[in-house]
Amino acid sequence: MIWIGLRSFGTMFLLTIAIESPRQDGVIRLLDMSTAYAESLYPAESNHLLDLASLEKPEVTFWVARLEGEIVGCCSLVEAGDGTAEIKRMFVDPVARGQRVAQKLMDVLEEKASQRRLTAVRLETGIYQPEAIALYRKFGYVEIEPFGDYQPDPLSLFMEKAL
Repeated sequence: MIWIGLRSFGTMFLLTIAIESPRQDGVIRLLDMSTAYAESLYPAESNHLLDLASLEKPEVTFWVARLEGEIVGCCSLVEAGDGTAEIKRMFVDPVARGQRVAQKLMDVLEEKASQRRLTAVRLETGIYQPEAIALYRKFGYVEIEPFGDYQPDPLSLFMEKAL
């Protein structure tokens, strides 16, 4: 478990990030929010969300971010078996945005990817999510062609960071 003190408007908040099961009410609430958000922006064929059962597979590491004990964010790293992995289901509750939760989740995720000696981390995100795209670019991700089972999609942006 990672313990992080965050300061906002002069107040300290305790953020914890830990590997946890996605099968818990607070996480399911976040996943439902994430799904609804994606469905509001893109047609079904452009949504590439992992379901709860897929997030429980052995090749998936799932992190939960808690702010003062409350679940406020999540993300997963899905190893492809070829030395690369994909970020899936990165989401922060809108009430916790601006608290650097997504940045801290990325820090933890990339540290784990490095420990596992992965050569690259990849992702797919939608073109109508400028905040997510900015976050990934800030972390050094660059645009690539579709990877894995993805097909070209004008509503998708594919990114990668070599480690």
